[in-house]
Amino acid sequence: MHKGLLGQLIQDLCCLPGVGPKSAQRMAFYLLQRDRKGAQIIANSLLKALAEIGHCESCRTLTEHQLCELCADLARDQALLCVVESPADVWILEQAGFFKGIYFVLHGRLSPLEGVGPEDLGLPTLEQRLQSGAIKEIILATNLTVEGEATAFYISALAKKHQVKASRIAQGVPIGSELEFIDSGTLSEAFNSRKLVV
Repeated sequence: MHKGLLGQLIQDLCCLPGVGPKSAQRMAFYLLQRDRKGAQIIANSLLKALAEIGHCESCRTLTEHQLCELCADLARDQALLCVVESPADVWILEQAGFFKGIYFVLHGRLSPLEGVGPEDLGLPTLEQRLQSGAIKEIILATNLTVEGEATAFYISALAKKHQVKASRIAQGVPIGSELEFIDSGTLSEAFNSRKLVV
């Protein structure tokens, strides 16, 4: 293993998802040998993002404002709430362009073995929104994994408690898959074919 700043850079790049030592090494050498200006732009953007991006106070997605542009858009259906696991899921659904409601981002899924409980996912905040009466339907778009299903079940019980209709994304989304890897046509079909959670 290389030591010094170059070795540290390669090791640090490995923290990115899907980036192993070989990919990290290629990135580091490319940026340092061929595109130092690009490296500086990336470094500046990352520092600015770290300093200025936080969470939307309403939906909890990533934004540099108190309210993200989706929550601030009054043309969206404020009574239709889609619950997702991550800001990446919001990004993917918005790129698909068919959902016109609002979101709630959990930043994870229930996992007692990893110590992730309802409070860690902001579920008390979600329950307050359901209790307010402004939400008429929630669409549970958590990933179709064991933890995602357990999270959807827990949230559907909260919805039922407050007489809010809860539906689950349906066909077309394979079991065990994650939303960010699914094409927009499949996502659209899953939303349009969603089923009520009982």
